[in-house]
Amino acid sequence: MQVETKIMQVVRSVLSHFGNKYIDTNGTLKRNKVIEDLDHYDKDLMSALLANKMIHDQYTKKIADTVVFELNKFIDVFEYKEFWQDSFTKYSNRIGLTVDNRFINDSDDVVLDFPYKDTVLKASMNKEDADQEVGVDEPFLNETLAYSEISELFEPKVLVNAKRYDKNGEQKATSFNNDDNLIIKGNNLIALHSIKNKFAGKVKLIYLDPPYNTTKDFDYNDNFTHAAWLTFMKSRLEIAWQLLADNGTIWISIDDNESHYLKVLADSIFGRQNFLNEIVWQRAYAPINLKKTFSKSHDYIQVYAKNNSSEKELNRLPRSQEANSRYKNPDNDPRGPWQSDNLSVGPAVKENIYEITTPSGRKVLPPDGRSWLYPKDKLKEMINDNKIWFGKDGNNVPRLKRYLSNVKGVVAQTLWTYQEVGHNQDAKREIKKLFNGKDVFGTPKPERLISRILTLGSNENDLVLDFFMGSATTQAVAMKMHRRFIGIEQMDYINTVSVPRLQKVIAGEQGGISKNVNWQGGGSFIYAELMEKNMGYLKDLQKATTLDELDSVYQRMKQGADYDFRVDLKKYENDSARKKLSFNEQKNLLLKMLNKNQLYFNEANIDDANIRDLLSDSDYQFNKSFYGNGAK
Repeated sequence: MQVETKIMQVVRSVLSHFGNKYIDTNGTLKRNKVIEDLDHYDKDLMSALLANKMIHDQYTKKIADTVVFELNKFIDVFEYKEFWQDSFTKYSNRIGLTVDNRFINDSDDVVLDFPYKDTVLKASMNKEDADQEVGVDEPFLNETLAYSEISELFEPKVLVNAKRYDKNGEQKATSFNNDDNLIIKGNNLIALHSIKNKFAGKVKLIYLDPPYNTTKDFDYNDNFTHAAWLTFMKSRLEIAWQLLADNGTIWISIDDNESHYLKVLADSIFGRQNFLNEIVWQRAYAPINLKKTFSKSHDYIQVYAKNNSSEKELNRLPRSQEANSRYKNPDNDPRGPWQSDNLSVGPAVKENIYEITTPSGRKVLPPDGRSWLYPKDKLKEMINDNKIWFGKDGNNVPRLKRYLSNVKGVVAQTLWTYQEVGHNQDAKREIKKLFNGKDVFGTPKPERLISRILTLGSNENDLVLDFFMGSATTQAVAMKMHRRFIGIEQMDYINTVSVPRLQKVIAGEQGGISKNVNWQGGGSFIYAELMEKNMGYLKDLQKATTLDELDSVYQRMKQGADYDFRVDLKKYENDSARKKLSFNEQKNLLLKMLNKNQLYFNEANIDDANIRDLLSDSDYQFNKSFYGNGAK
C-alpha cells in the first residue's frame, strides 16, 4: 500500500473525531472543507493532525529548534490523482496572490499572479444560465493551462451551421464578405481570437456588458471570485484592444462591485492616458425600501479611446426640439433661424475696444474690462452681411447671430438619467413586448442607452462589436442605426432570444428606438457556431445528474474525446478507489480528464479527413470564404 493511502487512512481517523464536520454520514470526505480550514490555520484541526505521530513525522521539519508544518505538501494529499501520470498543477485547488510560487498564507511578500487558468474559458453572460436554466455554462475548474496550450487554444476555429438571415428568412450561408453582419455562438474569448486576423484594427466601437461579479455570476468559492474575475476580464480586454480601430472607443458597463478594480486593470491594458471618462447611468428610478443602507440606483460605463489626444472628439448628441425652438428668424434671414449671443469677450483685447454706431445712431462701447469679439474691419464686414443684430428697432447693444444650421449638437455629460436613456424596467418591457409578454431575459439594457453610446462613438457603416451579446440589444440598435455589427454569445438562449430578436428587427418591429429613427425593417446577418470537439462532452458532463449518465458520457468520450496527456484510461477504469468517490468528485475527475486545449476544432485542420467528413459542403465553403483561403 502506498504511503499516501496510509496517510489518508490516518487522516480520516483523526477527522472522524470532529463528527460530521469533515466526513459525511455516508463516509464521504469533505475535502474542500478540510482544505479551507487548513488554509485558515484552524487551531483545533491543526492541533489534532499534528498530535498524530505519522502525520507529524511525515509533514514537519525542525528548523532552529522550531517545528514547521509543511502545509502545502500535506494539502496535496487531498487532491485525488491516483490515475494521473503526473500530479496536478500547483494551482489546481488555489487561486490568488503568490510570491516565489508560494501563497500569501505562506509569505509576507505579496504579488498579484495571473496564471493561465481556465478562467479564459468561462464566458457566461450575467446570471441568465442560473436564473432561467436556458443553457449550461462552462464549469470553472481552477485549472492551469500551459502557455503552449493557450497558444493552440486561440488558433482560429472551424465554423459550422452557417446561415444567412434577411427579409427572405433563413438560408444556408456559403460565403462571407466584409459588409456582412456576424453572430457567432461559442466561447467569446476563443471566438475573438478566431476573428482576429480578419477584423484586427477595424472595429470602431466596442460595447461590453460583462458579468458584474455579483454572488451568482461566478459559481465557486468566494475566496476565488475576485482573482478569477480579473483574469477572466484581462484576457478578453487584451484581445478587444487588438480589434479596436486606431480612432475607436471601448465602453464597459459595470457596477460598484468591481468598477474600481476594472479601472486599474483597464488602465494597465489600455493605458491610463486613454481613459476618457466614467459615465453614471441611472438604471433605477424608485428606491427599494427593504434595503438597510442604500438602494442602488446607478451603474457605471467606463470609456477608453484607442488613441486619446487633444484632437480626440466624440460625436455630439442631437439637440432637442425644445432647444431648437429657441432659435427664431424675426428678420427673415435667408440662412434660417438664429439665436443672438454676446458680442463682447473678456479679458479685454486693447485693439478691439472701439465705438460702434447702431442703425438708430446710438454710440456703444463694450462693457468695462471687456472688448468686442472681432477687430473693427471684421465686424464691419459682419454688419454688412447681416450677421449682427441690433434689435427690432436698431437701437440695442449689438449681438452676434448664431445660426441653427451651424450648431453641431450637444456635448454629452457624464450623468445619464433614466428620462434620457431609459432604465432597467424599460429594457425588460422592450424584451417582453417582443416575446408576447414572456420574461425571456433577466438583465437587458434599454435600447435608448445603447443608442446614445453608438451615437457618440460611431457613424453609419462603422463596425460595432459586443462579445457579451446577451439578448442582442447592441446588435438590434446597431441594425436600426445602420451600423455593421459583430455579436458573440455562447449560451443557448442565443437561438431562443438573441437571433429571434434580430429576425424581428429585420421584419420591422417598432419597439425600443424604432420610431425615433423611423425604422422600417431590412438588414441581414450571418450566424455561425464554433465547431465543438471536447466542448460537447464538457457540456454533457456538466448536465449529468447521475452516475449512469456520467458513465454514458464517458463511453462516448472514449470514442472521440481528446484527453489531458497525463491521463491513463486503464488506471482510471480499474481503480477501485475512484469508484468509491462521490458523484460530484467523479464528475470533476471526468471534467479534468478532458483536454481544454481541444474544446473546438482548429480551422487549420479543416482539410483533414476526420474533420472534412463531419462538415457539410456549404459549411466547408463558408470557412474557406471567411478565412480567405479559397475553396478546394
